[in-house]
Amino acid sequence: MLKPVLLAISLTLACPLAQAQIFQRELGDFDLKLGTSPSRSMAQGLVKPSSAGSFHGGLDLNHDSGWYFGQWSPSLGLSPSSRLEVDSYLGFKQPFDQNLGYEVGMIHYNYPQLRTEDSQELYGGLTLLGSRFGAAFSNDPDRRNSTLFADLGGNAPFGIGVSVKYSTYRLNNTVSVANGGYVSSFNDWSIKFSRPWLGIDMNLIYSDSNLDGDRCSAYSGHNSQCAGLLTFKAERAFY
Repeated sequence: MLKPVLLAISLTLACPLAQAQIFQRELGDFDLKLGTSPSRSMAQGLVKPSSAGSFHGGLDLNHDSGWYFGQWSPSLGLSPSSRLEVDSYLGFKQPFDQNLGYEVGMIHYNYPQLRTEDSQELYGGLTLLGSRFGAAFSNDPDRRNSTLFADLGGNAPFGIGVSVKYSTYRLNNTVSVANGGYVSSFNDWSIKFSRPWLGIDMNLIYSDSNLDGDRCSAYSGHNSQCAGLLTFKAERAFY
């Protein structure tokens, strides 16, 4: 699968990198997208492709039946500090009506320049009355992760959206910490309150984990830090 993604990336890199570019074209019953920004998020927004390098891009091919396939490279590995990564995904997404829909799929993560095993992730999502629910299970070379996600934006009182994420991590090899202890598993969680205001997305996020003190040296979860953290973010899209 490496050749198709390299072709897609070479096409997308011809666009200016100052801002994200997406090229879209219909091919019969298929919808093809090439871009320097991810064109899709999976499991109703739980799994989102990231960009780890200055040069990134990929393709997304979607069929009218609901099947889709894509490849995304968050980093081309062109700089000494980055490594080539190729993420290939296959899934099926089907809305029954405006209030109900589901999605299932899988992602394969490949690192051609590293001597490490590839990893896989299974995901599924459900849309119900404007709210979104998702679950993802990944098998990495050094651990197994499972994540649950709920976005209750459709039922938000006072125009405030609420989303919750909870993850568990089981390490294949225990990690030694100070005072002779060890960590073989841990979990983390986050809750986000969001509300648009004058074209600005206002977000208040609280995150935490079950690790503390010296045990935080073994933390490598979704949150930016192991201990409890309250973050305020204001974002505005200019284009």
